[in-house]
Amino acid sequence: MFTVNLNLGLEHILDLNGYDHILFLVALCAIYTYREWRDVLVLVTAFTIGHSITLALSALNLVVFSSEVIEFLIPVTIFLTALRHIITPDQTSSRRSSYALALVFGWIHGLGFSNYFKALLGREESVVGPLFAFNIGVEAGQLVIVAVIMVLSSIVIDGLRFPRRDWSLVISGAAAGISLILAVEAKFW
Repeated sequence: MFTVNLNLGLEHILDLNGYDHILFLVALCAIYTYREWRDVLVLVTAFTIGHSITLALSALNLVVFSSEVIEFLIPVTIFLTALRHIITPDQTSSRRSSYALALVFGWIHGLGFSNYFKALLGREESVVGPLFAFNIGVEAGQLVIVAVIMVLSSIVIDGLRFPRRDWSLVISGAAAGISLILAVEAKFW
């Protein structure tokens, strides 16, 4: 059963139909290159810890939120992350606050996963094993996406000598625009 849940977590993240999660990772990590992989690993892990916490709390029915509210808040997290990179494209001086934001935004994204995860659980007696495997799959999928983002950023910034600030503005601006469309389209209204 571990492998099944691990694969479900991996597929859930890599599913292009759920591109809001991929877009969040793009907004979060596009300012980094492969040389900063340790910082990105901590950043993505903070995000994973955040969504793991709310996913567990939701699976245990300790936290319940309206899916319409969460579907609106997810693009808001993307927009705020992108906006932060637009306002302050060089995040090297504020890494601790980046980790804290990734953790908090992970809480929101975890609630977005919760209905899917609850459906997967069905009548499972324990949440721990399936949740652990699912989260390992999610983390592995995120690391694949982040690796692609970082290689692309490294090619553009280091290889093509595109200024980091300009790259950050282009990627963050695109992510902010798409997230606004997603927020407007949310059934929250």
